[in-house]
Amino acid sequence: MCDSRFAGRRFLSYAPPVKAGSTALVRVAVATLWDRPERVRPIDAPALTPAADVRRWVAGLVPDQQIGENVLSQLLLGEQVLVEEVRADGWASVVAIEQPAAKLDPRGYPGWLPSDQLVDESVAADHAGERVVVDATATALRDSPDGDVALPGVIIGTSLTAAGPGYRGWRPVWVPGHERPLWAVARDLAPVLERPPAAEEVLAVAARLLDVAYVWGGVSVYGIDCSGLVHLAWRRFGVRLPRDADDQAAATTPLVLGDELPGDLYFFARPDKPIHHVGFVVAPSDRSSGRRLLHASYTRRRVVDEPVAGERAATLVGTHRVPVTAGPARASAPGTYSAGSPPLRSPAS
Repeated sequence: MCDSRFAGRRFLSYAPPVKAGSTALVRVAVATLWDRPERVRPIDAPALTPAADVRRWVAGLVPDQQIGENVLSQLLLGEQVLVEEVRADGWASVVAIEQPAAKLDPRGYPGWLPSDQLVDESVAADHAGERVVVDATATALRDSPDGDVALPGVIIGTSLTAAGPGYRGWRPVWVPGHERPLWAVARDLAPVLERPPAAEEVLAVAARLLDVAYVWGGVSVYGIDCSGLVHLAWRRFGVRLPRDADDQAAATTPLVLGDELPGDLYFFARPDKPIHHVGFVVAPSDRSSGRRLLHASYTRRRVVDEPVAGERAATLVGTHRVPVTAGPARASAPGTYSAGSPPLRSPAS
């Protein structure tokens, strides 16, 4: 039966102002982490609103605007941040503690967000319940079963807490910034994996993002970069890899070239330069012409599956495997795993 407390109501969002020195949660489907507020462009306006319409923002970018280095990363609904500063103009300096970036900040990835895309963790109740993860590429959360959309564009890999049993194909979930549960299509959710994932399972998730637009710093199904694709695909299974390509290389286990398997990672660098690119092994080979790579391509401006050839073959410097060991990345998120130790930021290309 549908819980009568939840049925037929319009659930209003609430967001008391966040304060410096506090811990906050992302209250929008996808929040973009910016280098500095002063570098934001007029074209970025849809991503800066309290609703953070990232899909509309990416759709409005021409190819040259997809690679602006003012974007550092993106954070998913419910992601935890440390609030360092809140300016009078509404910008908050934060550290995204669920995206390791040790050479930038040992606590996580630093950057700026509009503060109205956050909710103070102290007022976002820590509800008990089954942990679930969004498995659909994207889904909308509604105010009641088959009701009005309250939060669109919630993407794969987003971790949520179930608010009760399902009802006629719908499942209530707790959402930061909402006083009452919202409703998701039940088939769009999956239980949290109780075992480390196989690399082939992660590769299958990455393959579902083929043709997604390349956006520097992107970590969403609307726009993504090379290390963002790796981070998001593993995150679907609760594994928190570092955010940037060189950090990912440092946190994973090198293999002898030729020993790689589908789902392992290829890393790329130019002579005497740091690693600048990463992608998934699709087909290994002892011949460069036979290797295939699934990656978010800076030059082709989208996620592609293609041979490792030409410059890619010339800059291939190694293949690594993600060493998954049980260990909660966050106490309130059981069933998550850590990969290696978060170490060394290179360009997200």
